[in-house]
Amino acid sequence: MSKDWMELLQQQNQLAAMLETNQVTARFGLALTEQDAKLILEERKNTLKEQKRIEFGESIVPKIIYEFCDSDYIDQNNYVRTLIRLQEIFYLYKNEMQDEITDDELLHLMKEQFENLCFGDLDYLEGTCLAQFAQAIRAGYRGYEESDGYGEYSKFDDVRRWDYGLYLEALGKLLS
Repeated sequence: MSKDWMELLQQQNQLAAMLETNQVTARFGLALTEQDAKLILEERKNTLKEQKRIEFGESIVPKIIYEFCDSDYIDQNNYVRTLIRLQEIFYLYKNEMQDEITDDELLHLMKEQFENLCFGDLDYLEGTCLAQFAQAIRAGYRGYEESDGYGEYSKFDDVRRWDYGLYLEALGKLLS
């Protein structure tokens, strides 16, 4: 009986922490209802089980919320769905990176790529950006420790991006 009581208390604390984020996210037009928060916590439980992870203390979800709430690619219509997916990606890559990277470093890396390279595409974030970075970490890369996860992915990005210089080069080839 005491186990159930402790789980209920922990869930209530996590629920309260998630709803408390509304004070910050409201200025970005984002808010969670109690039902939304319960759904996210239920999905968190499923994801932890699927990834064979346990989480002591606070949930990672409020940190995800604070990191991503100002995103250009998140609005109220996709907010809950995006948070659920971000937490799935987070736990997957904590495993893939063998817990070598801190929560904050991983969140900074995720946010930076989500905004600047993936343009809100969660599949690209998961299947390309983080997969390449995880491979580097498993191979021994530790440069992210000095940068707190900022500006790291470009060192491993092997895709030539469409930029102004590339545009001019392509235009020059078309006109010649």
